[in-house]
Amino acid sequence: MFIGEYRHALDNKNRLIMPAKFRDELGSTFVITKGLDNCLFIYSGDEWKNIENKLKALPMTNKDARAFVRFFFAGATECEIDKQGRVLIPSNLKEFAKIDKDAVIIGVSTRLELWSLEEWNKFNSDANISYEDVAEKMSQLGI
Repeated sequence: MFIGEYRHALDNKNRLIMPAKFRDELGSTFVITKGLDNCLFIYSGDEWKNIENKLKALPMTNKDARAFVRFFFAGATECEIDKQGRVLIPSNLKEFAKIDKDAVIIGVSTRLELWSLEEWNKFNSDANISYEDVAEKMSQLGI
């Protein structure tokens, strides 16, 4: 399970240090793709296979399902961590997530999310989200 929040900066070659805590669980190869809320989703190889199977089961006749599958798979790229613990963030994904230099990697149970520091701060601002309201909605879902 991925948990925690870590801040790192991309180097001039778009490489990001992956926190040591996450490296073993990610495995030798993993997938980075466009996520929701202006961030990137990072999945271990095993978790990517789970997601892939669920998305393949969606009805091809459903317009929203087709659009989401396109969005999710077209942005995906298989990655590896180098000997220094860094991962290369592809330019198209870096641009999508608005990552300039400073980034935040957060653990979200079965995946990691990679945010630009600015977007992460916006997301967490009181003007954007009320955790009390979210908690109330989650209680309606039985959580």
